Amino acid sequence: MISRPTLPRRTVRLRLTALYGVLVLASGALMLALTYALAANWLPWPGLHDFGWHPAGIDRALSAPPGGNPGPGGPFGGRARDVVALVEAQLTSQRTADLHQLLLELGLALAALAVASVALGWWAAGRVLRPLRAMTDSARRISEDNLGARLAFAGPHDELKDLADTLDGLFARIEAAFEAQRRFVANASHELRTPLARARTLLEVALDDPDATVDSLKAVGRRVLASGEQQERLIDALLVLARSQRGLDRRTPFDLAQLADETTRLAPDGLRLERDLSPAPTAGDPRLVRRLVANLVDNAVRHNVPGGWLAVRTGIRDGRAVLQVENSGLIVDPRDVPTLFEPFRRAGEPRVGRPDGHGVGLSIVAAVAAAHGAQLSAVPLPDGGLRIAVSFPLAASPPPAAIPQRAAASEPDPSDQSGQRA
Repeated sequence: MISRPTLPRRTVRLRLTALYGVLVLASGALMLALTYALAANWLPWPGLHDFGWHPAGIDRALSAPPGGNPGPGGPFGGRARDVVALVEAQLTSQRTADLHQLLLELGLALAALAVASVALGWWAAGRVLRPLRAMTDSARRISEDNLGARLAFAGPHDELKDLADTLDGLFARIEAAFEAQRRFVANASHELRTPLARARTLLEVALDDPDATVDSLKAVGRRVLASGEQQERLIDALLVLARSQRGLDRRTPFDLAQLADETTRLAPDGLRLERDLSPAPTAGDPRLVRRLVANLVDNAVRHNVPGGWLAVRTGIRDGRAVLQVENSGLIVDPRDVPTLFEPFRRAGEPRVGRPDGHGVGLSIVAAVAAAHGAQLSAVPLPDGGLRIAVSFPLAASPPPAAIPQRAAASEPDPSDQSGQRA
């Protein structure tokens, strides 16, 4: 079987070399063509009359004998014009030969230029692509176990430097995402395993107790049920987090003020509730945004101080629908604010295994906001506490129903259970 010859791989260097060669060859061909045209134009066609010799004068000059007295037939016997024609033919032949020689030399120069252009193009392309090859080799060495490595391109501030810096930023974001995923998996595994281990321990102790009574077994059963409920709440939170990170399938118009009114209708025990709920129409998934509002309020209540306050405001600001939740509380270090929205973390310390929550509430808030294209900001208050604002895109048309323009803190409604938070 005869193997077909394989063409060389069309690399960027080969394409650049071909491009450089074609451009140089085209430019050289154009320059040599202009040179040939100018030479042909400046090299006149041979003719004795072009030198001031007229046919009558030529006849008299050629008919005169050497002594100066013209005879009746002259030295050429009256064939002066034939002699002139012969001279002009020889001059024309010489001119043609000169132009042909010039064309041959220009062709040789063009061939030499083509060879030189390919060689120089290959060298120049290698010089241009050398930083790219270095970045490629560095990028190949970066793997899941070596995400901390960077390209660290130290060249001039040009397009290649911008590309290297962009890739370094991408690697940094990937590293952060991997680290967040590792922490999330580890913390979620711990949180899911702890209730199971607790329930198993309770059941084993109860079964191994020979003096166990019905009341003690019922007490163990209630504790196991409480542990299972805690696990169910965590699984439900993780499912909401996963669903919000997946994105939205469709968008439904709703009003942030209505959701905030439903969530904060009952004032938290021991806290002063302030509400300023102006219409804030937007669109998205109302169930996810209701969970966002509930998590923000729950976080504000959970991390408050006795006798503190909680403020919930909605409205339109800078062309966007804004939900803002403020609360009193302990002083928060501004450096710890970004960690608040990481799963299983709270203000610089892990949230794993804490009895007051699983630590995924604000991470759900961040995921829901990202799914709706909302802008999320958190600012520590000088006297303690936190101000969290979520800015949603304004809906093109308002939802069908809306609450009044301003709503004060309403009295608790015994028949309404919507204020109870998950």
